[in-house]
Amino acid sequence: MNTLAAQMVLASAQMEPRLFDLDLQLISDAVLMIIAVFALFLIASHFLFNPVRDMMQGRQDRIKNELDTAAADMKQAQALKEEYEAKLKDINKEAEEILGEARKKALANESKIVSEAKEEAARIIERAGVEAELEKNKAADEVKREMVVLASLLASKVVNAAIDTTVQDTLIEETLKEMGESTWLS
Repeated sequence: MNTLAAQMVLASAQMEPRLFDLDLQLISDAVLMIIAVFALFLIASHFLFNPVRDMMQGRQDRIKNELDTAAADMKQAQALKEEYEAKLKDINKEAEEILGEARKKALANESKIVSEAKEEAARIIERAGVEAELEKNKAADEVKREMVVLASLLASKVVNAAIDTTVQDTLIEETLKEMGESTWLS
């Protein structure tokens, strides 16, 4: 019986499939599967991976360009800021210069107006002096007219009275007293 049991164990071992059986069919299936996977990888690479790589590269390039543009814009903005600050400083200086010139012009205008006012005052004073002189001459002419009138009255009195020279002298003195010495002297 031992042999029978050994034969049965041997027969059952032959009928039972092995856990890892390397036969020609398995190897050919594995090679075909490897070729199929490689072909699928090449096809996927050509139709899927390459466009995705190109898209990712384009996105990377676009982002890099945007970063470069942003950096250039920042530099340009900084340069413009510095330029504007310099212009602001220049504008402040220019404003001070304009104000200084305006002050100088105002002072020149002030002195011009004051000198013109002084000249006008001098002309007014001169005109007043001339008018006073004219009034004085007019008054003197008036006194002379009165003296002529008085002299003619005196002459008519002398002729009418036919008096002598002593009476004439007294009449002249009386007439001069009537006119007043201040009128006669001025």
